[in-house]
Amino acid sequence: MKITLNRINDDFLFECTNAQGNSILLDNTSQPGAKGVSPMESVLMAVAGCSGIDVVSILKKQRQNITGFQAEVEGERVQVDDAKPFKSINVKFLLEGEIDPKKAQKAAELSFEKYCSVSKTLEPNVEIGYEVYVNGEKI
Repeated sequence: MKITLNRINDDFLFECTNAQGNSILLDNTSQPGAKGVSPMESVLMAVAGCSGIDVVSILKKQRQNITGFQAEVEGERVQVDDAKPFKSINVKFLLEGEIDPKKAQKAAELSFEKYCSVSKTLEPNVEIGYEVYVNGEKI
């Protein structure tokens, strides 16, 4: 796996491109007029995307009818010397459709305990939690 990062303005705007030519913009969001996401926001996005792919994949294999899927991810950071790494990350899955709540909960559990490479990469240093809601009801 390889990505390429190119600076695309005179400040902090970068384009990151993968081998298939898909890209995202990264920027210093503490500056006015930022046109991309911060690198730390991209970490939260990676957790949401990785676990989201897992949950949807597991539920589809179980023939659950997902009509809506959203994840909200929040990260708490802590000062360590000059850096501010994540101390904890919490993911809230909001699912809609004809979905067995027990299957949704199990899918999230499997994602974080077994499949999600992003959370597994962060796990030794970051506490990762999750909540699952199906049709507005917390599981």
